[in-house]
Amino acid sequence: MELVALRTFKAVVEEGGVLAASRRLNTVQSNVTTRIRRLEEELGATLFFRKGRGLELAPPGRVLLEFADRMLQLERQTAAAVRQVGAETGELRIGSMETFAALHLPRGLMRLRELHPGVDLRVVTDTSEALVDGVLAHRLDCAFVAGPLEDARLVCETVAEEELVCASVGGSSGLPLILFRAGCAYRARAIEWQRQLGQSATQVMEMGTLEGILGCVGAGVGWTLLPRRVIEQSRHGGKVVLTPVPAALARVPTLMVRHRDSPPLRAADSLAASVACGEP
Repeated sequence: MELVALRTFKAVVEEGGVLAASRRLNTVQSNVTTRIRRLEEELGATLFFRKGRGLELAPPGRVLLEFADRMLQLERQTAAAVRQVGAETGELRIGSMETFAALHLPRGLMRLRELHPGVDLRVVTDTSEALVDGVLAHRLDCAFVAGPLEDARLVCETVAEEELVCASVGGSSGLPLILFRAGCAYRARAIEWQRQLGQSATQVMEMGTLEGILGCVGAGVGWTLLPRRVIEQSRHGGKVVLTPVPAALARVPTLMVRHRDSPPLRAADSLAASVACGEP
């Protein structure tokens, strides 16, 4: 049973069909169909039922999915363990919130290059929720997310603590709240702060980038809740007024999270030590 066939099977399950799976895998539909057919022939079982334009798992497919998850996880763990031998070549897949990437990560990556020159770095930014999902699915080796966070499947290490402040040009009254999309830990605190101020939580603008949020706030379009140091070090810092928020909302730990079942990665340890919190 080939791992590529199991990855294809899992992609079809998660995407709900062959076409979507082929796009995700960057291959043609015929390759996906052929791999699934060969897998069914090898196992002597039907893995999917057709449902409308999509596919639904048959009972043998549900059994295979459980074992495929285990086998693919073992493959990732094996690859990670092998990367630790000898010259430490391979890649380290890092996830980060945009705010942490802007403030702390560059210093950590620079130090990581010095300590582990043979390691290829892969960095993605996303919301804390999406990054945690990436670590749990073993798509990321580590990620920097906002806490607190309790999950027995994860190892969490505090590397920083941020102070959230309200940023606006002339106050927040009557203006929309400008936020990252759902899944951002700061978003939940900003909406709670809005509620405490007695303002409607329906006035929300979503932006995909830190620069977009701060640019709109600086132009007086709305207000936001972000780490003080991020705002002060941005080019928009001089345009906005920073207002403290209650301590229960303001103090936010930043955690480096890793999957508990993953083997130790020396490069990840070095990265955690490099960013653990001094000033950026």
